[in-house]
Amino acid sequence: MPFAAALKYLAGYPDQLVHPIRDLLADGRLGGLLVDKYPEAHAVRDDAALYAYVSALKARHLRNAGPLSKVAFDGKLQTIHNALGTHTSVSRVQGGKLRTKREIRVATLFREAPPDFLRMIVVHELAHLKERQHDKAFYQLCSRMEPDYHQLEFDVRVWLCWQEAGGRALWAAGQMP
Repeated sequence: MPFAAALKYLAGYPDQLVHPIRDLLADGRLGGLLVDKYPEAHAVRDDAALYAYVSALKARHLRNAGPLSKVAFDGKLQTIHNALGTHTSVSRVQGGKLRTKREIRVATLFREAPPDFLRMIVVHELAHLKERQHDKAFYQLCSRMEPDYHQLEFDVRVWLCWQEAGGRALWAAGQMP
């Protein structure tokens, strides 16, 4: 199987889902199907726009969660941490009060992705503000914020397989059909 390494993102999924992806990848048709399903990239291009985007989703779904100190695209995430997004909370004592800084970082590869993919990763990281572990409660919260969360997560993993196999950028500026 020449694309075994690329299919690492689908480890744990049943064979009936993975085999069609492997075949589409081998035939070079996977990228076209992704573009057909998700035809355009989102307009969130810088950290300020990302902060506004994340803050709006947080305000809609997690009003009682603490404020975010920083939201940014991070070019080192996927290669260093093998992660697509991170969330951090750092608590410090300042005077007589406990202050908490919360940060969300999103892998730079999402800068040129469809709106649905960006929303999925942001929902995932926002859910970690309430639920630390990837457990049932975490995925229920993700699904409450984004009803198509599980399908979008699968599609993002399929896109990562495309990229890992050396597929061309699908939504990059100047690459759009």
